[in-house]
Amino acid sequence: MLREFHPVKFILPSLAGVSLFLLVPYIDVLFRSFWRTSDGRFAGLDNYREVICNEAFRLAMKNTFLFDLVCIPLLLIGSLLIALFLFEGPRGAGVLKTGFLIPMAIPTASVVLMWRFLFDQQGILNGILTGSGHVAVHWMDSGIAFWILVGSYIWRNLGYNLILWLAALSTVPRSSTEAARLDAAGPLAQLRYVILPHIRGASFVIIVLALLNSFKVFREAYLVAGDYPDSSIYMIQNLFNNWFLSLDTDKMAAGATIDSAILILLILLLQRTWEMRGETDA
Repeated sequence: MLREFHPVKFILPSLAGVSLFLLVPYIDVLFRSFWRTSDGRFAGLDNYREVICNEAFRLAMKNTFLFDLVCIPLLLIGSLLIALFLFEGPRGAGVLKTGFLIPMAIPTASVVLMWRFLFDQQGILNGILTGSGHVAVHWMDSGIAFWILVGSYIWRNLGYNLILWLAALSTVPRSSTEAARLDAAGPLAQLRYVILPHIRGASFVIIVLALLNSFKVFREAYLVAGDYPDSSIYMIQNLFNNWFLSLDTDKMAAGATIDSAILILLILLLQRTWEMRGETDA
């Protein structure tokens, strides 16, 4: 007699791991955000009020949104275009794929040292400028530092998104693209009416992953902002420098909860917009 099949049993180990290492710490952070670390008393919304009223935090939040608005479209569109080119199998495609994936394999410490070696006040770029008779540039100024952050993040994550797009493109039936070619459809028409509709579900997942990863940027922000206490380049970097290093874990927890709430709200809004767009296209 066959035993009854319960698929839930297969995900219990993973669910236990997620609960232990993700859900429990998140609940602990949420709990800490309502209490004072100094005297252990209930603080209500005081920690949230103090974090939101902090000028550096508001500027970091503004920079974070600006970073997402600039970086995510560039990263997704750029990696999609490269994936479309490589998916056709041009000569040397394997070498190109390897080249785009190399930044993912470089250790974080090496990446930070490399970028600092380039943009430090005494780094390579300023050495070239001063050697050619020009004035050295302070690359870590807030205006320039933002674009260094964008460039380093795209350089680091382009290969990851390229893999996701290539996996999505592999699900598009060859018969559909060949039929479009027979109907004299150009590359743009094939992309709009054949490829994108087929990978609509995968595209949503890739966009959500890009949004999640962009809100967790720390290595690149640490490269740019360092450990200056008033750094406002990025939200997580600001929380780390202003409250985590000074052991103000209650403020840190409140800021992290605000960050998570904004991210969840954006994902829900994106999901709703995606569903409405799907109903319109249908």
